[in-house]
Order: sequence, then structure tokens, then C-alpha cells
Amino acid sequence: MTGDDAILREFIAESRENLDQLDRDLVALEAAPGSRELLDRAFRAVHTLKGTCGFLGFPRLEGVAHAAEGLLARLREEGGGSDAPASRRAIAGALLATVDAVRTMLDRIERDRTDGDEDHARLIASLSALAKPRRRGRAVAPARAPRPALARREPPPPADETPARAEASLRIDVTLLDRLMNLVGELVVARNQILQVVTAGEWRRMPAAAQRLDHITSRLQDELMRTRMQPIGIAWSALPRLVRDVAADAGKEVRLELEGGETELDKTVIEAIRDPLTHLVRNAVDHGIEPPAARAAAGKPRAGRLRLHASHQGGQVRLEIADDGAGLSIERIRRRALERGLVARDRAPSLSDQEWIELVFQPGFSTAERVTRVSGRGVGMDVVRTNVERIGGTIAIESREGRGTTLRITIPLTLAIVPALVVSDGGERYAIPQLGLLETVRLEGPSGRRRIESFGGAPVFRRRGALLPLVSLRRVLDTPPLGDPEAAVHVVVVQAEGRVFGLLVDQVHDAFEIVVKPLGEAQRLGVFAGVTVLGDGKVCLILDLPGLARQAGISAAPVDPAAAAAAAVPEAAAPAERLLLAQVRPDWPVAIPLDGVLRLEEIQPGALERPGGREVVRYRGAILPLLRLAAALDPARETAAPRGPLHVVILERDGDPVGVVVEEVLDIVEQAITLDTGSRRRGVRGSAVIRGRVTDLVDLDEVLAPAVAGGGSR
Repeated sequence: MTGDDAILREFIAESRENLDQLDRDLVALEAAPGSRELLDRAFRAVHTLKGTCGFLGFPRLEGVAHAAEGLLARLREEGGGSDAPASRRAIAGALLATVDAVRTMLDRIERDRTDGDEDHARLIASLSALAKPRRRGRAVAPARAPRPALARREPPPPADETPARAEASLRIDVTLLDRLMNLVGELVVARNQILQVVTAGEWRRMPAAAQRLDHITSRLQDELMRTRMQPIGIAWSALPRLVRDVAADAGKEVRLELEGGETELDKTVIEAIRDPLTHLVRNAVDHGIEPPAARAAAGKPRAGRLRLHASHQGGQVRLEIADDGAGLSIERIRRRALERGLVARDRAPSLSDQEWIELVFQPGFSTAERVTRVSGRGVGMDVVRTNVERIGGTIAIESREGRGTTLRITIPLTLAIVPALVVSDGGERYAIPQLGLLETVRLEGPSGRRRIESFGGAPVFRRRGALLPLVSLRRVLDTPPLGDPEAAVHVVVVQAEGRVFGLLVDQVHDAFEIVVKPLGEAQRLGVFAGVTVLGDGKVCLILDLPGLARQAGISAAPVDPAAAAAAAVPEAAAPAERLLLAQVRPDWPVAIPLDGVLRLEEIQPGALERPGGREVVRYRGAILPLLRLAAALDPARETAAPRGPLHVVILERDGDPVGVVVEEVLDIVEQAITLDTGSRRRGVRGSAVIRGRVTDLVDLDEVLAPAVAGGGSR
């Protein structure tokens, strides 16, 4: 790469960043024309663009920027708020058209290093006319003519490499890079220690060296992931402009509220969610929010409210898009669905309002009475769901007629490293992303297999009073059957594309954080989302749950709810359990029965005492014994000392309090769980899927036995 290449790449990247900010500032400036801060920032952005493109020799780009700079200069001189509303709209429209023109020219520069052949004469004339000074409401000639554009110097010859797009670059804090360098240095030291152990044959030192390597690798992973984290505000940077343009085209007034823009997630997820967000916002403005007159007649403010909110929740990001518009009409959905044959007429009476609403995600479905240039063609909501689920997310819709519609999207923080459940079938292992998991069920021997029935020629499983469609992983992937027909079979209950179904597998292993690698041509099979390498060095394919559902015909031919309900024999629903959710390590969630919990406390490490080698703390006039839950469940793995206060769950056993130390307390839930006892091990009753994650249920009697035996003094 030559020096000219580097300069050009930096120019394009910075210009696109400035244009995103300029887009937002111009939309805000139209609503607040007297804002000196917005005017100054917009002027500086255009002035910088003009100066740089003049230096690089792009005269057409410089000419457009110069005309826009003249208009912004006039607004600064006159305070920006003296123009009539119609004039302000014209000014905003011309400046936003400038942003569009500059973006087009930047794309051309990136592609072939020229700013194109178009001179943008009409745009420049419009900007120049609006830039004429205003005196007593009349326009006068400008004091001086705009200076001619600089002659463009010849571009450097093409290079073996083209300038990278701005989307392929990241800005990283230098302090973060310093931490990464320090960790790499520690990693080199750990590698040298292991090599020395291997060379000298001092195998007794290997566990300590391996623990050090594990600790450094975990820290390096965390820090490296931070380099890819960006605020989600980047994904909705273009939304204010979009709302302004669509609302103006539809004759509506819409107030956009953006909350939680600082919420961070992986850059690849941001890029993947950008298009679904754009469609949902456009749809809300064009179809959800009513015209001002209709809103006033309904007793609403003339301006509609569209709110986007983002937040972290349990290792995921939750997005909420809510409007206060007309909401979805159940009657209109019902009529359209019956007209198009999406629902059989004999089924219609049995469907709930929510089931009717879910039909908006069907391909080709639309309730729009008119087709506009932005929506109403029945293309979109099914694509939105597909795109969200493609990155391991979920989408849910809630609507109240006359009150508005809310869409909730849950997406993973990153696509590079995700928690997954490893299963095996036909002698091969597969990974299932935990975001789509609901629960696992173990069916023992012939009696368990008899619970798998046939409905309409397809296998189903009776699950809490309803029939669950089943997908045989072995049949879809055409893997050989195992020899033992008496062996247990597992049903992994998952959710994809709005349908819940069960995967039949031979074994359920454990949950791990896996590094996702692209699969290339094999992904065209439609059932794999990628590949990973497990700890034993063997390759493991990652299942694509929506793809599996389509391959098995689950999405196209779901089990009829009315028929399933009639055919199902009621079985006792599992009783709801009240559980305290915590984690003992970042990738290890656990659940503790809430009935034994007295209270939650934070204890400073300085308050710890160690008489006889056991950890205790003076607590409310008594000596409280402490038990590190991570060490109790996995004594072979060293637990890092916490930097801050200890999170302690105070339990009561045999009349005495005992403190259980966890890394973090997450939440309190109440739900029915299906326990998979096949994963039972020391201190764990089994595993269940809670809040979309495979979670170990702590066996308090077994875990607390040593602490209770040690005793506590009052």
C-alpha cells in the first residue's frame, strides 16, 4: 500500500463518519434552527470536507461542499432561526441532498478514484440561492462570488490492493491496545514455561502452567472482544434522517426518541441488525403512526412518538421499537389471512389474538390498504425475522389496537464467541447456540421412546398437554443409526422462526463458549451456521436452527394447535420453582432454590478471616462460614481472587447461616423446569434451560455439607 492509498483510505473513512454525524445534526437543526452548537458543528464538518477534497484534487466534490459551506455560513451569521418554516424545510432538504450527493461521490472515489462526471449544477444552484443574505425578508446578491474549485491533480496509479471501506475499519483506544500488548507478553511467558516443562519432563509443574495459560487466555479473550465492541447508536445513526423523510412524504409528524445508544455489541452484529431496524422504523412511520388530523380526532397529540431503546440483559442486547400509533387491527389481519388462505376457516375460531398478530411475519403478508413507495407490498416482516434469527436472535411483537405497537428484539453481544450446548447424534458432535434453547428432556429406554408418537405421519412428543413436532437430526443429516435401540434418547427443545420444535439426539454433553468459524460452501446446505473446534481439538459443526426447521418442513407445516390440543392427553405440568440465578464464572450460570435463601450481601475482602484454614467473616454478632461455590463445584480449577466486594448468598442450614460466594447475582425467576439428570455431577442436581441458557441447579445439601460440618459460632 502506497502513502497515497493510506491518505485516501483515511479520507473516505473520516468523511463517512462525519457525514453520519452531519445527517443527524441537520435533522436536529431543522427542528431547532437557532442552535448555535448544531450550526457550528455542521459548518466545521463541511468546511473540513471541502478543504481535504481540494487538497486531494476532487473538484466536483469540492464544489458541492463549497456551496453547502456558503449556506451554513449565512445561517451562522444570521443566527439560523430567522427563516420561515417553509424556508427552513427547503434549507434542510438542500443540505440533506448535499449529504446524499457526497456519499455517492465517496463511493465512486473508493471504487475508481474519481468523483464522477456529474457536476451537480442544480444542487449547487439551489444551495447558492438559499445562501444569499436575507434583509427584511428579501434576498440580495451575495457579497462575493464563490471562489473557483481547485484543479484536480492526477490520482496515483492503481495499486495490488484498493482502499478499504469505512465499515472495515475500527477506532480502538490506545489504552486497550496497551493492555492487549501486556497480555500477549504474559502469553509468551506462559508458552515458554510450558515448553520448558515439556523439554525437562517436569510434569508436576504442568497443572500450574496450564492454569496460568487458561487465566491469561480468558483475559486476552475478554480484552480482544472489547476491540470489536461499538455502541449500537452506530446502527441507528441514519434513523433520524429516515424518519424525517418518510414522515414528510406521508404528511405526518413524528418525534423520534433514541435511548441506550451507548449500549455496546460486536461490530458484525451491528451491521447485521442495521437493515432490520431500518425496515421496522420505516414501517412504524409509514403504517403505524396516524396522520396529524386522525391523531387529533382520536385525542392524541398531533405528533406521533417513536421510541427506540437498547439495553444489556443477561449477556444479550435487547432492542425495543415502540410507537403510539394505530396498532394492528385483529379484524383486518383475520380478513387478509383468510382471503389468502394462510389460515383454514375451521381453525380461525381457535386462534388467540396473539396468534393472529404473529401472522404478520408470514411471507407476503400485509395489512396495508395502499401501496406506497416505501412499504405495503407484503415484503419485509418475514425478512426481518429471518435476518434476526440468522444471527441467533429472536423477535416478538405486541400490539394494542388504537394504542400502538411494540417489537422486542433480543440479539447476542457477539457472533464470534457464543455459548452453545454440545450434543451428539450418530457418533458425531454438534453445537446448538444457547439463544435458541428452551429445555432438554431425557427419554430412558423403550418406555421413554414410546412417548414419541406419530401425528399426520410426522413424529411428535407430548409436552405439557400439547404436541411438540420433532426433527430427527439423524434423518436430516443422513447419519448412520447407533446399534443399541434400548439407549436413552434426548429431546432438545428449541425455538426458531417463531416455531417451537424438538431435536432428537443421542446424547447431551455440556455447555461451552465456542469460537464460531465460517463454513464456506457447506453452509449452502442450509442446516449449518458455522464450525468450531472443541477443547479436544476435534471439529464440531454448529447447527442452524431455522435451516433445520425449514429442511424438516416445520415452518411450512406446523402441527395444528386445535388438533394438537384435542389429541393431547393432559399431563401434570411441572410445578414452578422459585430460583435465584447467579454465575460462578462468566460462562457458568447456576440456579439456587430460593426457599433456603435468607438474604444477599456484599462483603469486603478485608473482612475475611481464616482460622484453621477456613474462610469466615463476622456477621451480625456471629461467625459466618463462607463457601466459594466455584471451588466447591469444580475443585480442580483455580478460582481467581475477586478485585471488588464478595457477592454472598446467605443460606440457612440446620438453623445456622452459611455464606455462599458467587461471582454475580443475576436475577430471581419463577418457572417450571425440566431437569436433565444426565449431566448430574458433584454438587449439581442436573441442568435445565433457564432464560435461554443451560443452567446447573445446585444441590445445596451436597455442596453445604462440608461448611455445615465445620460449624459456625454464635
